[in-house]
Amino acid sequence: MTTLTLPAGAGKLVPYTLKTPKAFPTVKPPFSRVAYAAAHVVADPLADHDPWLTPAIDWDRTIAFRRHLWLLGFGVAEAMDTAQRGMGLDWNDALELVRRSLDAAKDVPGAVVASGAGTDHLAPGPDVTIDAVIRAYEEQCGAIEKLGGRIILMASRALTAAAKSPDDYIRVYGRILSQVKQPVVMHWLGEMFDPALAGYWGNADHMQAMETCLQVIAANADKVDGIKISLLDKDKEILMRRRLPKAVRMYTGDDFNYAELIAGDAQGHSDALLGIFDAIAPAASAALGALTRGDEKTFHDILAPTVPLSRHIFRAPTRFYKTGVVFMAYLNGHQDHFVMVGGQQSTRSALHLAELFRLADAAGLLADPEQAAARMKAVMAVHGVAA
Repeated sequence: MTTLTLPAGAGKLVPYTLKTPKAFPTVKPPFSRVAYAAAHVVADPLADHDPWLTPAIDWDRTIAFRRHLWLLGFGVAEAMDTAQRGMGLDWNDALELVRRSLDAAKDVPGAVVASGAGTDHLAPGPDVTIDAVIRAYEEQCGAIEKLGGRIILMASRALTAAAKSPDDYIRVYGRILSQVKQPVVMHWLGEMFDPALAGYWGNADHMQAMETCLQVIAANADKVDGIKISLLDKDKEILMRRRLPKAVRMYTGDDFNYAELIAGDAQGHSDALLGIFDAIAPAASAALGALTRGDEKTFHDILAPTVPLSRHIFRAPTRFYKTGVVFMAYLNGHQDHFVMVGGQQSTRSALHLAELFRLADAAGLLADPEQAAARMKAVMAVHGVAA
C-alpha cells in the first residue's frame, strides 16, 4: 500500500498509509430525488494574466467535468457559488460558462443544466436603488433565457445592501418571478457562505426571514420550481420544507446533513442542489441509485463516510469550501493542477488539506491511490513537507 508523510497538528509529521478505494456501482437515472451538483471551474494555470484580477479558465477541462457529472446522473447547477461566483468568477465569464455548458448538454442524452442569475455585475453601494437591483436581475435572467437556460435565482449582495425592509425583497422577487419564462429555483444563501448576505429577506433572525421568503413563494408558487436553502441547519430546513406549497420542492443546500434530509421522513423529503456532490459524485450517485431502489440502508451506508469529509470541507470560514472541492478534483485526476481562479487555492492550510486527504481516503473516494498520493506529495512539498 502507498504511504506518505502528512502534517498532523502541533508541528508533527506522521506517516499515512492509504486504504483500498471503494468501487461504487454505476447506476442509471432517473433517481427518486432531483439531484443537482453545483460544479466548480477549472483554472488555466498557464495563462498570461493577473490571477487576483482577471480569471483564466480552462474551458475544455471545465466542460469535461460537467460531462462527468451528467454521466453519473446529476443535473449541473451552473455558475453558482461553487464555481466561485463572486469570488473570482465575474458575470461575463459566468455567462460564457452557462453558454458552453448548455451547448455541451445538447450532446449528452438527458443532461440537465440550471444556471445562476443574480446581480453580481452591480456593485453594492449607497447609491444603488431597488430599481437598479431589479434591472440587474432582469439583465441576467434575460441573458440566460435567451440561451434557452433554466434559472436559479441567486441571492443578491446589492439587494442586501439596498433593502430597507422585507417589503423591498417582496417587491424585487415579485417583479422578477412575474417575468421569468419557466419556474425557477430560488436560492437562500446563508451568511456563513457569504457574509455580505447577512440579514437576507430583511431580517437577521432566520425564522423571521423565513416568513418573508415563504410569503414570496406562496404569492408566486406557479413560477417557483423549488427553493434551495443553505443555512447548515437541518431543523430550519425541515420546518420550511413542511410549509412549502405542495408543488414547490425543497432543494437541500445543507452540506452537513444532506443524507438525512434527502432520505426524508414520514412528512416528506428534500431534493438536492449541493456543492459537495461535485467532490463525492461517484458515491452520491451510487447512494441515490440505492435509494431509488428502496434500499435506504445502502444509501446511508454509502453516504455516512462522506459526511465527515463534507463537514471538513465546509468548515468555517465556510465560504472557502471551494478550495476543498477543487482539491478533490485534483486528487482524482479531473485536472492536472491545484490552481484556482483568483488564487483561491491559498485559502486553506496544509493541515486542512492533509485532513481532507485522510477523510477522502476513509470514505473510499480516492479512485487511484497512487496518483492521489503523488499529487498530495507535490502539494505538501510546496509547504515544506518532505515525502
